[in-house]
Amino acid sequence: MAEEEEEDEERETTTPLSPTTSTTTPNIYKTLFALQLLPPILRPLHHPSSPSSLLRPPSPPPPPYVEHQRAKTVKNDVNVHRDAIGLVPDERDPEQHLVSFTYDALVDGSFTIYYFAKEGADCSFSSVYPDLPTSTKTPFQKGLAQKFVQPSGSGIDLGFFDLDDLSKPLNGEIFPLVIYAEACPPPTTDGVQMEESRRSAQAQITLAVIEKNSSTEAFQVKVVKQILWAEGERYELQVIFGLVNSAEAEVSGADKDDDMGKECVICLSEPRNTAVFPCRHMCMCSECARALTLQSNKCPICRQPVEKVMEIKVSDGEQ
Repeated sequence: MAEEEEEDEERETTTPLSPTTSTTTPNIYKTLFALQLLPPILRPLHHPSSPSSLLRPPSPPPPPYVEHQRAKTVKNDVNVHRDAIGLVPDERDPEQHLVSFTYDALVDGSFTIYYFAKEGADCSFSSVYPDLPTSTKTPFQKGLAQKFVQPSGSGIDLGFFDLDDLSKPLNGEIFPLVIYAEACPPPTTDGVQMEESRRSAQAQITLAVIEKNSSTEAFQVKVVKQILWAEGERYELQVIFGLVNSAEAEVSGADKDDDMGKECVICLSEPRNTAVFPCRHMCMCSECARALTLQSNKCPICRQPVEKVMEIKVSDGEQ
């Protein structure tokens, strides 16, 4: 019996302890247990469930497509300065107002003033109110920076109209003031040549509204848009910021050799020949415009979104 008890004691001392019965947990189990307690955001970045590619921000989308166009050169024989149109009282009848403006003309022609007129076929205009006085054609001769004043007795009494009707186009298509400047084709006697001259007739139409100055109580003209009718086609004229008009430069005596401020705002070396729309800033050369539209759709001048760019090549003699 004593021998059997000694053998049992030897078995108890030589039997190894299992992990579940051990009083001391190995380091490997502590590490795994700690990892399971950590929230996902605190786990190591190299953890298989959180690859580094998932933590990178998404790449920005490509800039929107910008349309590239080339401008078509159309000769404008008569130009009414849109910033020099005004209304002056008639000396014979101060209640009547006459239209005055400055214009340039390369050929002879005529002016026609319409009130509350609507556009018809082939850029023709007529008043929608038959009771209003009908303006007759007033001839003019070619020349630069000329002054035009509507003939006395052919004006209109603006006091009969509501200011709301004068300050905006009615129904979006009836304009309170229309200046129709028509270039007269050279006289011909041949019937075929007369028909061709009629078709090639050119006109610039200025559509405007009339506002009242709150401080001076004087009426003033605000141009809405200008239209060019040439060779049977209708064009809408827009002011391009940065495009120098050689005719105005010649009148003001500007030096043609002074090219300061005409370089591309991107490369600062090539001349500006590309305008952006709708802001109408002519500020880049064609090469920089192509490169810029591949990276951004913002105008480099005003930072407005660009919908299209237009290359405008102007020679020294035809600006």
